[in-house]
Amino acid sequence: MINKDTLDKILSRVEKPARYIGNEINSYSKDTKDVKVRFAFAFPDIYEVGMSHLGLHILYSLLNEREDVFCERVFAPWVDMEYELRKHNIPLYALESKEPINKFDFVGFTLQYEMSYTNVLNMLDLAHIPLFSKDRKEEDPFIVAGGPCVYNPEPLADIIDFFVIGESEELILEIIEVYEKWKESNRTREEFLEEISQIQGVYVPKFYEVIYNQDGTIKEFKPKSEKYPNVIKKRIIKNLDEVHFPDRVIVPYIETVHDRVMLEIFRGCTRGCRFCQAGMIYRPVRERSVDKLLDYAQKLIETTGHEEISLSSLSTSDYSRLEELVKSLINKFKDKMIGLSLPSLRLDSFSLDIIQEIQKVRKTGLTFAPEAGSQRLRDIINKGINEEDLINSVRDAFYLGWSTVKLYFMIGLPYENYDDILGIKDLAYKVKDIYFGLPKDKRKGNLKVTVSTSCFVPKPFTPFQWFGQNTVETFKEKQRFLANNIRDKKITYNFHDSELSFLEAVFARGDRRLSKALIRAWQKGCKFDGWADHFNYEKWMETFRETGIDPSFYANRHREYDEILPWDFIDVGVSKKYLINENEKAKKGILTRDCRKGCTGCGINISFTGGVC
Repeated sequence: MINKDTLDKILSRVEKPARYIGNEINSYSKDTKDVKVRFAFAFPDIYEVGMSHLGLHILYSLLNEREDVFCERVFAPWVDMEYELRKHNIPLYALESKEPINKFDFVGFTLQYEMSYTNVLNMLDLAHIPLFSKDRKEEDPFIVAGGPCVYNPEPLADIIDFFVIGESEELILEIIEVYEKWKESNRTREEFLEEISQIQGVYVPKFYEVIYNQDGTIKEFKPKSEKYPNVIKKRIIKNLDEVHFPDRVIVPYIETVHDRVMLEIFRGCTRGCRFCQAGMIYRPVRERSVDKLLDYAQKLIETTGHEEISLSSLSTSDYSRLEELVKSLINKFKDKMIGLSLPSLRLDSFSLDIIQEIQKVRKTGLTFAPEAGSQRLRDIINKGINEEDLINSVRDAFYLGWSTVKLYFMIGLPYENYDDILGIKDLAYKVKDIYFGLPKDKRKGNLKVTVSTSCFVPKPFTPFQWFGQNTVETFKEKQRFLANNIRDKKITYNFHDSELSFLEAVFARGDRRLSKALIRAWQKGCKFDGWADHFNYEKWMETFRETGIDPSFYANRHREYDEILPWDFIDVGVSKKYLINENEKAKKGILTRDCRKGCTGCGINISFTGGVC
């Protein structure tokens, strides 16, 4: 355990000591002598971000319900705390026991964002754990990673011991069972990895080799032995009502990104937006029942004291019993003045009745994501909404007293032109005109319209995975064009850093040769790359030059359908044939219907069962 007096002195010198002390309400405390397996859940960002992640709370609760397992938390320390840890040679420790995580059995990273990869390296180094998998000794913990980024695990192939592909509630318990038996048998690390490589959803990079063509593309990806699977099939939970969901979650001492109860109402999405990775990799749709959700809500409000409930999913308004759920939650908690937020609303299923119910308790800003400024481009990306949907939804909201609206778009989408970009400005102006077109007595508050554009990043397992990203210069040119055309005090325009989005695309579509660039960038001081004040584009460019890697090869290059992609060995259930067909339909602006209205042939119902399919 870390010396308490030394830790107290350190914490008195850092900005937010509550990030590093643990002991929050609903956190676990166990005698480490009484457990067989110690698991460090590692989130490669600061405490406030990590504690807002629902997956952390699910796995933390799931593992700690077992008496033989102690799951503890560890986050990326902010720069002031890192300085103190290194100055005093204190290894990175877990919040619950204050013991170094290099003494644990597993350190499990959740990878939500490609630009957190340098933080993974920094945390391993702070923990005195070798960065490369090949350098770890028998006494070192196993380094495991899961989350959406591991659907292309290759950029971290030399660093992570094994990846869990898909939903991990059942998978992680199967791995724990194997580990406990392995630990008692005194066998080698290699033998443990060989045994779990046979579990569906587990990928061990060291058991596979990649052969490249002269042009740098992949010639062959293959297992080193016949005993390892050729294809890694993702894991899904078939019935959400039967899988673990926490009835109490940790309540932080400090404000986090989301200080509220999060209710996961369903997984998956049937819409088929062609840019959206989550909509493809999380298929099929599986819903939780209203009764279960009401029960969880009751327990979580009682055990946390939170004053707001957020309904979590990829597209909340697609929940088949949403109106019933919303009205039940509001009736259940109206005396306690518990607010309700519905992120991920779709314009075409924007229910006036639901919004009226929500505003009875608490009114917040409204957020819509048209994604593209023109109907032509919305059809290309298969968004499935039209301008009339936005106009009607916004008008209804203004009549009900809303005056703050956020509109989210992407620039750099496939087959985009400048008329499409100008359409973003036109939509924002129409929203403003709707507000001022109302009778004065109907206008509540002061109108504020915020337009935000992110830079399109092509992601694995989407119909646009073959599309080369716009260059940084092209993104900047488009951002300037839009900024110059939005000239209204009621409309604020925000845009994402194009250089950061470029790096995101490099690692989203990269292969295992990027590991050396990742290590070198970290050695040059890159970390917290997702934070604007810490991201250093020039250091990354220097890194690529020094390691002989052309980043545009990964980010900006269009790929042919017959090219072997770094993630092709993973089976997410959606066939490559379907993705190719969707890309071809995009070129012609042909829509694909919501698959709740009839199967669109993605392939998920052939290889996976459960849910809508």
